[in-house]
Amino acid sequence: MSRIAVLGAGAWGTALTLSLARRGGHELTLWSHSPALADHLIETGENLAYLPGFILPTGVQITSDLPRAIFEADVLLCVTPSQYLRETITHIAPLLTRNQIILSASKGIEEGSYLRMTQVLASICDNPSGVLSGPSFAQEVAAGLPTAIVLASSDLAVAQTLQRDFSSPTLRPYTNDDVAGVELGGALKNVIALASGVIHGLGLGSNTSAALITRGIAEITRLAVACGGRRQTLAGLAGVGDLVLTCTGTLSRNRTVGVELGKGRKLPDILAGMNGKVAEGVRSTAAALGLAARYEVEMPITTQMDLILHHHKPSRDAIRDLMARPGRDE
Repeated sequence: MSRIAVLGAGAWGTALTLSLARRGGHELTLWSHSPALADHLIETGENLAYLPGFILPTGVQITSDLPRAIFEADVLLCVTPSQYLRETITHIAPLLTRNQIILSASKGIEEGSYLRMTQVLASICDNPSGVLSGPSFAQEVAAGLPTAIVLASSDLAVAQTLQRDFSSPTLRPYTNDDVAGVELGGALKNVIALASGVIHGLGLGSNTSAALITRGIAEITRLAVACGGRRQTLAGLAGVGDLVLTCTGTLSRNRTVGVELGKGRKLPDILAGMNGKVAEGVRSTAAALGLAARYEVEMPITTQMDLILHHHKPSRDAIRDLMARPGRDE
C-alpha cells in the first residue's frame, strides 16, 4: 500500500484520484488550494466546478492544508497548472523527506526560465521525480474508460514503482527513461491543438487538419530531440498519441480555445468563459518559442500560433503565411 497525495483538485487531479481509488490498495489524499472547494468536496464528494458527475469515495481524504496533505506520503502527484508548480513545491520543500517521490502530471513549460516541470522540481529539491503524460482526457479516465499513459523517470526503479502504483484494469502505464521527450511531447502538443482548433473554427476541412497534425509532430520532435529527447518517444503515446487526442477530441480545452479563435472571438473573452479551467497551450506557446530560440530550432506553426494568441494576427493570415513558406524536403 502506498500513501499518495494528489496536489491539485482540478479535473485532472480529481480524475487521477478516482482512478487510484478504483484500483484500491492506496491511502489517498486530495489537496485543493481553495478551502471553499475542499469544503464542497468533503460535503458532497462531487467536483461540480471542474469534473461534475463523479463521486469521490469516502475513503479519500480531502484537505486545503498542504503540509497535512503531504505528511508521510510516499508519492506526491502534482497536478497543479504549470505556472503554480514552483510556488507549490517551494512551499513544501522544507517538509519533504528524501524518499518521497514527486510525480508531475502538469503539462507545460515554465515561463521565463523555459524549464520543464521536472527541471523546476530539481531546481528546488533533490527528491526522486518522474512525469506522467500521454493521451488521457480527465473525463474518460474518471469514467474508467481504458487508457494508456507513460510514466517516465531517469531512475528505472522509480518508474517501475509508479507503474505498480498506477496500474489498474482501466489504466495501463508504460515506463520510459526519456523524461525530456515525454515532458516536451505533453507540453508542445497543446500548442498544436490550439492550431488544430483554429483550423476547425475556420472550417478548413480534413486535409488541412491532417497536414497540421503531421507537421506538428515534426515540429515537436525537432525541439524535443534538440533538448535531449528521443525520436521514438515522440512516435509513441507521449507524442503522436497525445497529439492526435488533443487535436481531434472535443473534450480538449486547447482545441476548444482554438476553435473559438478561428471563429473570430478574442482570447480574453474566450478565457473569461472557461470558469477557471486552464488551457496550458496559451501559456506554453511563448515559452516554447523561447526554448526553440535557445536551441535554434525552427517552429513555424508555434510561431504563427503565438502571433494569433498574443499579437492579434488574423487566423486566416496565419494559415496563408504557413502555406506560402518556401518549399522544402519532408
